[in-house]
Amino acid sequence: MPCPYDVLEVFMYKLIGADGREYGPVSLEQLRQWITEGRVNAATKVQPAGRTEWQPVSTLPEFASVFVAAPPPVTTPPLVTAPVNAEALAAEILTRDYQLRIGDCLSRGWELVKNNFWLLVGAEFVIGLIIGAVGIVTGPLCGGANYLFLKRIRNQPAQFSDCFAGFTLAFLPLFLGFLVMYVLGVIAFFCCVIPCIYLVVSWSFALPLIIDKKLEFWPAMELSRKVVGQHWWKVFGLLLVNVLLTCLGFLLCCVGVFVTAPISRAMTLYAYEDIFSSQPVETKS
Repeated sequence: MPCPYDVLEVFMYKLIGADGREYGPVSLEQLRQWITEGRVNAATKVQPAGRTEWQPVSTLPEFASVFVAAPPPVTTPPLVTAPVNAEALAAEILTRDYQLRIGDCLSRGWELVKNNFWLLVGAEFVIGLIIGAVGIVTGPLCGGANYLFLKRIRNQPAQFSDCFAGFTLAFLPLFLGFLVMYVLGVIAFFCCVIPCIYLVVSWSFALPLIIDKKLEFWPAMELSRKVVGQHWWKVFGLLLVNVLLTCLGFLLCCVGVFVTAPISRAMTLYAYEDIFSSQPVETKS
């Protein structure tokens, strides 16, 4: 039976990139490699040599096994090694806007704790004991806990000692950040309860921003306040669920709080990832 197109040509392909431009021709092996690296996904349009129509690469039989075998690429935020530009990041987030789904954050938080139960519950338990005994180091301890949880959220290797990373990575900003937020919160409370609630909600992500984005305490507080202000009521709802989880933990013979506390932290940090997960904007020297 005659072949409708040259056998050698069928193993060369053109493709439409994510930028809408046409690339190729490339070989079958090269295209398979790009699929494995995540540079080409199942929906990428390709045109085998000798044909006129474009079709998703996943519909071609020669690539079926590649998509079955290759797991979806895991994207994690890059490691931040220098402080980000807080004002530029705030402007970028406020321009693109963000969505905050409390139920989704809660379900993901539960799955994270369930899959890393002893690590996260154990870390939260030890941190709680230390804070109860030496409250002055609450900032660095909370920063370290956020660091540990963020590593697991991003599928990065983590160990118990990471919960003390706040002492080595950002001790002074975390210490001052918590202290300033606490003092200003107390002042606002005695002036009027409403300003206190506003500030507590607005600064929800200040400590994660310090440990994750390498910010000083005041830029982190201001960045959190500006971004939270765009959807203040949704973040308020998130913290309200945290409070309800804590109450539920105490109702379960008090020991339940050691499970609900890490779920609350994980839920908050998933919200943090959904809001602040854009590429970091490096500070210009």
